[in-house]
Amino acid sequence: MTKRSRRALEKPGPAGFLLVDKPSGWTSHDVVDAARGWFGTRRVGHLGTLDPLATGVLPLAIRAATKLVPYVTDNRKSYVGSIEFGVETDTLDAEGQVLSRHEGALPERAAIERALAGFLGEIEQVPPMYSAVKRAGVPLHKLARAGKQVERAPKKVRIDRVELISYRAPIAELEVDCSPGTYVRTLADDLGRLLGCGAHLRNLRRRRSGPFALDAALPPDQLAEAAEAGKIERYLVPAADVLGLEVVQLGPEEARRVEHGGEVGAPARLVAGARVAALKPGGDLLAVMEVMPGRRLKPLRVLQSVAPAG
Repeated sequence: MTKRSRRALEKPGPAGFLLVDKPSGWTSHDVVDAARGWFGTRRVGHLGTLDPLATGVLPLAIRAATKLVPYVTDNRKSYVGSIEFGVETDTLDAEGQVLSRHEGALPERAAIERALAGFLGEIEQVPPMYSAVKRAGVPLHKLARAGKQVERAPKKVRIDRVELISYRAPIAELEVDCSPGTYVRTLADDLGRLLGCGAHLRNLRRRRSGPFALDAALPPDQLAEAAEAGKIERYLVPAADVLGLEVVQLGPEEARRVEHGGEVGAPARLVAGARVAALKPGGDLLAVMEVMPGRRLKPLRVLQSVAPAG
């Protein structure tokens, strides 16, 4: 099938963001594939991978909203999960093979809290072998399943909050607020090594991904039912509500100019360098624009015309 014929099969419809409560056992790509069926489009992407074991909010960009992912500037993550001390696994979580078991005493709560304090702020993490990080174009998890271990360069991540919510040995429940790219599995493994007993991540649930909260997410079975009933698009979050930018309403002639990549005048209230969400007369997001010297609005990213949501 040619690129043109694939485009012809695309079902037209509105752009926006969909919040899915990912079940355990699904990959993030599984969710993307399901959403392509729900909306009848190949233009679906996710904002931040979740491991198959993990559950929780997985935001999807639908249709032209895929162009806006770089402009979603709030990318902080929040998780709740449990760690089991005394057991190390090859995947650093409960899905892996057990590598070792600690026979001695497990740490007291105070020792865990002291150790956790050392992970606050900017730290370095070595990505796990069972991850989507690529080495020479090959995902590490494929190398790991082939029995290969390779050196991985540590990456800087940031942990803004890590709190021990409960502890009944050997299980500790944590809440973590962190930067994108942080592996809570690696945090669990590093914590276990620091305390001298080993540990792995038992479960993980993402409560927030940037501006998207879990309480607004729906499970795939409910979304599949909505798609079957022709009501899936009512669950799209408008792109302008997500970007956190000041909104500028365009007139008909201004919208036509912007659709073709042209500049328009900027309202007096805007300062040079500011970015705005420019809306078409009907209220749909048309473009992300930047205020240039001379009080002009320049398109940074123009969305294709879309039909209003039903």
